[in-house]
Order: sequence, then structure tokens, then C-alpha cells
Amino acid sequence: MAHRDPPGIITPHIPADDYCRAEATGSPVVIVVHHDTRTGRPAREYLFPLAVAGAGVIGVFGLVAAFLALLDFAVHTALTIGGAAGPISVGGITLRLFRGKNT
Repeated sequence: MAHRDPPGIITPHIPADDYCRAEATGSPVVIVVHHDTRTGRPAREYLFPLAVAGAGVIGVFGLVAAFLALLDFAVHTALTIGGAAGPISVGGITLRLFRGKNT
């Protein structure tokens, strides 16, 4: 019998000519069911969620790296502008950020 039933069907379909022959001769109809004894889920069902989670982790790492690079660029820009501007004074208090005391 080359016919394959989808999983979940308890007994496979018996062709009509086999059933009629068994009924006419009185011979019993023997149904052999090959049962898969594995329990649990197969490993390939875990592959897609793990791939999605891995892609999410890589994306978060990329986002953090981009933020840190932007922060580094902003700090370097602030240092360059501060170094070129000279001392900063607010309300009579002068801050010499990028020069020594003698200059």
C-alpha cells in the first residue's frame, strides 16, 4: 500500500477492493501502523527562534557600538572646540580648560 496518510489519523484508509476481498473470503484485515516513539520536539523546531534571537542580539550590539562611536565623536568635537575657544568665564569665574596655569 503506497498511499501515505497525514499524521494524526489513527487508521489508514483501506482500499475498497482489499476490503471487499477480505469480506468475501472471511480473512481478517490487518492494519500495521508504524509508530514514531520519539518524545518532545525535534531540534529543527528550535532553530528558527534561536536564529531570530541571535539576529536580535547582533542588532543590539551594533546599536550599542554605533551609539558609543557617536558619543566618542561628540566628545572629540567638544574637546577640539573647547581647545580652540580658550578660557570660559561665567559670572566672573574663569575656567581654563585646555591650558596650563602659566599661559
